[in-house]
Amino acid sequence: MSDLPAISMIELSSIAAGTFAADAMVKEASVQILRVGTIQPGRFLILIGGGTAEVELAYNAGIRTGTPQILDDVFLPDAHADVVNAIGGERLAKASDAMLTLETSNVTAIVRASDAVAKGADVSLMELRLGDGLGGKGLARFVGRRSDAEAASQIARESLAGRDVQLCESIVSRIDDALADRLADTSRFDGEKR
Repeated sequence: MSDLPAISMIELSSIAAGTFAADAMVKEASVQILRVGTIQPGRFLILIGGGTAEVELAYNAGIRTGTPQILDDVFLPDAHADVVNAIGGERLAKASDAMLTLETSNVTAIVRASDAVAKGADVSLMELRLGDGLGGKGLARFVGRRSDAEAASQIARESLAGRDVQLCESIVSRIDDALADRLADTSRFDGEKR
């Protein structure tokens, strides 16, 4: 997925409204549907990618048709390649000096924050999880030096300022090797790699 110059995600509280908005988006412009469907607790996510102008047109169509059921949305005209790859399920790094964990109350917010961090801090994206198995939350882990993880944490907070979203975060320094290995493999309790 990393060759996509732009991505957009819209998160809706209604499955019916989400289906209608997704259809309007793909009819508005030639974009790729990267993912579309339900997540817990009964939300609907639309993730598209493609050329910047096309994604913006489709995004605007989704906003027009999805309101007022839109919980959150993001349009990234120059999405960071690591974020795009992590959305596709790629695990990108193993813990080093410090691990920053970001948890948001919705999925779209973690995409927004992760893109800002990937572009603005000298850390590596380890993992990005979107909703499923998280009760509709978003989860991202970044690794790097402690000072860079602290800068990344500040960037994440700034990227979500003024939005109706909760952000929880932690930085673990010198993470235990066994824990780092386990989290590099999967962060799901059931051990599934998804």
